[in-house]
Amino acid sequence: MVPVTADNHRGNGRVRGGSSLQALLSLSRVIDALNTRIGRWLSWLILVAVVVSSANATVRKVFDVSSNAYLELQWVLFGIVFLLCAPWTLLDNEHIRIDIINHMLPLKVRSWIDMIGHVFFLLPFTLILLWDSIPFFLTSFEQNEQSLSAGGLPQWPTKSLIMIGAALLFIQGISEIIKRAAIMRGLMPDPNERAISAQEAAELEAARLATQIAGDKP
Repeated sequence: MVPVTADNHRGNGRVRGGSSLQALLSLSRVIDALNTRIGRWLSWLILVAVVVSSANATVRKVFDVSSNAYLELQWVLFGIVFLLCAPWTLLDNEHIRIDIINHMLPLKVRSWIDMIGHVFFLLPFTLILLWDSIPFFLTSFEQNEQSLSAGGLPQWPTKSLIMIGAALLFIQGISEIIKRAAIMRGLMPDPNERAISAQEAAELEAARLATQIAGDKP
């Protein structure tokens, strides 16, 4: 019989906690795969928006004919990309941050900043956005709201984008919190560490090139 000690209790707690976190990481991978697929597919709508804009401008200049539907379609396509690809941007860590200050901080501090930001700012923001956007969409849908411009598009599908985008961003925030907790527990590598290594390699290469250029000068 193995005696029960405080260390055993702590070890069992780490095992249980680690297994629970591994199960949550499986959920995180599903969320990441969903938002990655959505982001990659919908990012092509930028090209569609360019084509629609070019066609609309060409028809207007050549035939002196224009359409409010085509004009509003450009806005809708941009809104789809902006709102529904935001979770993919967060997943790839491409959102705007103060990198000059962030890269100067230790990895542990950066992990805590990310965790606090996701828990106390990102998730509450998306929940408030969901709370307001759902009735906003439902009212428009019940009224079958149409554009105020002649020949424009229905408005309720566009207003649904805010609700859908907030929901996708919320679940991506959950995924990021799970991954950050796993990183802090040492269950997965920190992507910030790879970013620092890449930055250091770039700085060394830049210094080498500068030295080489200076040496080539007569």
